[in-house]
Amino acid sequence: MTVLILGGTGEARALAAALDDDAIEFESSLAGRVRNPRLPVGPVRIGGFGGAEGLARYLNERGIRAVVDATHPFAAGISTNAAGACAAADVPLLRLQRPGWHDRHGRWTWADDHHAAANAAATGRRIFLSTGRQTLDRFVGPLAAHDVLVRVVDPPAIELPPDWSVLLGRGPYGREEERSLLLDNRIDTLVTKDSGGALTRGKLDAADELGVRVIVVRRPATPRGVATVDSVATARDWVLRVAEVRPADLRSADRRPSSWPPAAH
Repeated sequence: MTVLILGGTGEARALAAALDDDAIEFESSLAGRVRNPRLPVGPVRIGGFGGAEGLARYLNERGIRAVVDATHPFAAGISTNAAGACAAADVPLLRLQRPGWHDRHGRWTWADDHHAAANAAATGRRIFLSTGRQTLDRFVGPLAAHDVLVRVVDPPAIELPPDWSVLLGRGPYGREEERSLLLDNRIDTLVTKDSGGALTRGKLDAADELGVRVIVVRRPATPRGVATVDSVATARDWVLRVAEVRPADLRSADRRPSSWPPAAH
């Protein structure tokens, strides 16, 4: 049985490591939007499929028997294509998505999309924009005359206003590191998206501590009818059920000792 992991996240890499330990045949697919992505163990393909039809064709040609969509919570296009392709190819699909963030103090401003977040941020003076490279065009108009600090993994593909500064970096970032960044740059407004997870929560905790206004873009909805889990362990169990692998088979086979749960990065 071959499992396709639609990846690019720490959860996807952790699931690949778990299936590798279990000797389940799998391959991972990355969209290729980051120049030097962190690669999982096992076979990896990079690039798009050509929409839902292309993915359905790929599933049939490769004999894929199950798909785990472990892409970023904001990769809505990929998730929609996965749902359509798996329905067309009659292949079981599971969505693995980390839990979203919660406003512990009830002070955040929630925005339905990036355009709304940009308009809400326009009342700030020094803005820290941490929403990713692909959404910067939504903020240029409303925030063109503002002082904006942008943090991205790869350099922006569009021209930014002259008063904007770009910081290149790849997390995770700790709370104290984020606190220093906010203080050093006199940030009064933080704009981010509900990526979830603990590895990038530090900026939110630091902002809460300093009284920095926080604007969070809500996640897009998961495609209807797609089963969703929020842990790697549950996704791994689902794969084993679909593959009809029994615990006794895992113990008796000549496999490497499992280091479950694998560390997510």
